[in-house]
Amino acid sequence: MDITKRIAAIGIIPVVKINEAEKAAPLCRALLAGGLPLAEITFRTDAAEEAIRIAAREVPEVLVGAGTVTNTDQADRAMAAGAKFIVTPGFNPAVVRHCLEKGYPIFPGCPTTSDIELAREMGLRVVKFFPAEAMGGVKTIQAVSAPYPEMRFIPTGGVSEKNLGQYTANKKVAAVGGSWMVPADALEQGDFAAIEALTRGAVRAMHGFCIHHVAFNCGSAEKAEETAKAFERLFGWPYIAGGGADHAGRFIETMKGEARGATGHIAVGVNDLGRARAYLEAMGVPFAEGGSASVAWLEEEVFGFALQLIENEK
Repeated sequence: MDITKRIAAIGIIPVVKINEAEKAAPLCRALLAGGLPLAEITFRTDAAEEAIRIAAREVPEVLVGAGTVTNTDQADRAMAAGAKFIVTPGFNPAVVRHCLEKGYPIFPGCPTTSDIELAREMGLRVVKFFPAEAMGGVKTIQAVSAPYPEMRFIPTGGVSEKNLGQYTANKKVAAVGGSWMVPADALEQGDFAAIEALTRGAVRAMHGFCIHHVAFNCGSAEKAEETAKAFERLFGWPYIAGGGADHAGRFIETMKGEARGATGHIAVGVNDLGRARAYLEAMGVPFAEGGSASVAWLEEEVFGFALQLIENEK
């Protein structure tokens, strides 16, 4: 998997300003344990180059890049230290051209349509959108995507756990960048447990895991109707007749024939099916065959229920 696809599969780029290079390895271990094997270490401190070197050497499971790169010398130093990608705050043609010539993956800041056009001319299809919230956030990304449908964006600046979902649910967003998982005081104090907890919260918010619906294997059309109508009688969820299944409201499905799971299945809603699947697979969760572009089945069953991933309605 190439660098861009790996970043998109992970979904969140923790943006790190580090003053003590020796903290890079435990920081990356905390991000990894929290579910984000990715870090952008910014060239805003003198410790950045050595921090990248230590992280790349000691925690190779984490994809480490260099951020706030403003000149070609920094780009060369970062890649020599072990950075796997370069991020720049704006669109500097000299830096972009240098990185492309050297084969360095680069995501330049492109806050305007003029910048996007320059990036397209150089063959780039994924760029940083900074400062995201100040530039109008998701609405602006959606608007500028119309004339540039092949472009995808990494919004950074003002992204937090509160608005994360609206960004990651947008198909034009390849990933988001943010620093809230690594607050300066926690890093300064070496509170890596807090950083891990914040990272876990960010991952949960990104995926949006929730119960989409619960399905019961009723075995016949008559039993399916009876079961759905029982939920209507008890809770007022309207009975809806269907082909292979009936429903009671939105959340209950009563299957008429053979279906997955000894008892039925639980559909877990996610914001992005591909990203959620990549996350679970990275945790060693196996998936069964027979899914689709909008549905994936886990091999595991829980208390007789098969488990299904399905995208949340946008």
